[in-house]
Amino acid sequence: MGPVLGIESSCDETAAAVLDESGHVLADSVLSQESEHAPYGGVVPEIAARAHLAILPEQVKRVMQRAGVGFAELGGVAASGGPGLIGGLIVGSQFAKGIAIAHRLPYVAVNHLEAHALTARLPGLVPGGAAFPYLLLLVSGGHCQCVAVEGVGRHVLLGGTMDDAAGEAFDKVAKLLGLGWPGGPALEALAAGGDPRRHAFPRPLVGRPGCDFSFSGLKTAVAQEVARHAPGALATQAAADIAASFQRAVAEVLADRASHAMAMMRARAPGVGLLVVAGGVAANGVVRAALAAAAEAAGFALIAPPVRLCTDNAVMVAWTAIERLRLGLADDLDFAPRPRWPLDAGAAA
Repeated sequence: MGPVLGIESSCDETAAAVLDESGHVLADSVLSQESEHAPYGGVVPEIAARAHLAILPEQVKRVMQRAGVGFAELGGVAASGGPGLIGGLIVGSQFAKGIAIAHRLPYVAVNHLEAHALTARLPGLVPGGAAFPYLLLLVSGGHCQCVAVEGVGRHVLLGGTMDDAAGEAFDKVAKLLGLGWPGGPALEALAAGGDPRRHAFPRPLVGRPGCDFSFSGLKTAVAQEVARHAPGALATQAAADIAASFQRAVAEVLADRASHAMAMMRARAPGVGLLVVAGGVAANGVVRAALAAAAEAAGFALIAPPVRLCTDNAVMVAWTAIERLRLGLADDLDFAPRPRWPLDAGAAA
């Protein structure tokens, strides 16, 4: 099998990457559309789709040139097939299919969530490679779930969010604090100067059985605290204290839910000892520290990909395709992108 080209266009990052057959990155590129969406306070699907369409051709050309690989030398081409914004998924999928048809290459429709799940198996992240099974905590703007990763295409959902995802809560609280969008990095920076014990915000579901999540009540509590202040911009210290207290609450909720998930995972597979955290929220330092402590207490090793691989990227798409192609799994060219594609629903084929 030759190198694999991966394309990611499920939301507002346009990305392409080429990995060799062993999974080593030959070249990759991620272009953010943040400036296009910031005026609207969130991702506008039509703008995202048009941006993907404008960016991808030249981006893929440059990535292939940097990788030193010709299209005819590829062992396959892959694109995120869902879940995500349907316009962007169509752009990426059709572009990948066009390359596959023109050069007679295998095509792989990658589940975006599985791509996050399998990132831990990239060469160099875990000594000797992350062996199945392991526990995944996926925390991003659209997803918050605990998953038993038992193999390629084999995933069992242990728990998920009942309302907002963790990243969504970060963005909404950041907006309440006047930080704009995307809010996660800005809120973390503001929280660094705040007192995380200033406000006793609720910790939804902490201590409850299972590993489901809820952040709606926490978000509402923050909104009520902001409303207690005089109209207009909050004083910097007041905003920092709210941000720090909120961030601490989220970290403690995630750590508690992950602790329950680790116990559930051990019941399923007594020898398991790896907790993988992925998704944009995994880039938050306070969250990582809380999860590291919870993992250590449970006798698990915590693996968090490099920050650049926590957010949406094409390296994880290409790697997932490599994993599937090694098993002889490719997809038909009539695959239809899926805006909803649960991780435990199986592969595309």
